[in-house]
Amino acid sequence: MDIYVSDNKLRSAIDDQGVAKRRYGSDMAKKLTLRLEVLRAAVSLADFWPPKSGPERCHELKGDREGVFSFDLKQPYRLLFRPVGSDVLQDRSNELERWRSITAVDILTIEDTHE
Repeated sequence: MDIYVSDNKLRSAIDDQGVAKRRYGSDMAKKLTLRLEVLRAAVSLADFWPPKSGPERCHELKGDREGVFSFDLKQPYRLLFRPVGSDVLQDRSNELERWRSITAVDILTIEDTHE
């Protein structure tokens, strides 16, 4: 899967383990590295189907964050990302096929989505 990061501060933490440790702590930096490795190795988001399964617990957010997906990091923090590309299916009648169409993501932020 292709991964893009628009935010320069977040990109520096993703690209440099030392920066990630300083910014988020050792445990969170390890989880971030693990999640990015599985995301890079995935062919599409369907590799994390069904939603909320596995250690990543990948799922789409609702409400004003519809279209944004979440991976668990260190509780309560989540890695938030949005699909990119013109091939992403907008039809929600078959969610698995929609997830298969997602082969590139833009990492948005790391935050506690429950606040």
